[in-house]
Amino acid sequence: MRVISVNVGKSVEAPWAGRSGHTAIEKKAVPHRVEVGADGLAGDERADRVHHGDPSHAVYAYAREDYDWWETELGRGLRDGRFGENLTTAGLDVTGAMLGERWRVGTALLEVTGPRVPCVVFRNWMDEPGWLRRFTEAGRTGAYLRVVEPGELGVGDEVRVERRPGAGVTVAESFRAFHGDRDALRRILALPGHADVWDVVAARVLTDASS
Repeated sequence: MRVISVNVGKSVEAPWAGRSGHTAIEKKAVPHRVEVGADGLAGDERADRVHHGDPSHAVYAYAREDYDWWETELGRGLRDGRFGENLTTAGLDVTGAMLGERWRVGTALLEVTGPRVPCVVFRNWMDEPGWLRRFTEAGRTGAYLRVVEPGELGVGDEVRVERRPGAGVTVAESFRAFHGDRDALRRILALPGHADVWDVVAARVLTDASS
């Protein structure tokens, strides 16, 4: 299990990027080692601080194996970083990771916090018919992570799972929770130290369930 690409991007103006008109989804690979702080990778920006400014979204990881699957589905090549991830991995089931799972990558310690939920910016960036529906149905979301311990990382670094909860919720299950799986959502809320975003999701999903 290792990192095969480290990707960063700057916020740029884009008329197709929703209300803000800015996006940093275009990530480019960097050959050098990168410092990792509480806000993510040095040299990387998050244009939409309202939806992606939380510390639980500091780093985004996506598996090369899922890219390979998408290449077959879409009939076109997809370079590392195409989905806007910071870390492209190989040999790691990213979407099968558990919320609260901790990865040592280089000298940084990262903790899995949840799935990527596709948005209008991602849809427009990919320019594929029915992209939001297709991405959601596939469930190959990748994972967001928060930074537990700052450090540095680079291409070729091993991803070592230092802690994996014995019982809990996978990234895939948490994606279903976001879309209304109340049982999975309640299990997330029972996790100590769960990301604040899940309280927001609960206010929507559980309130709708009781109305």
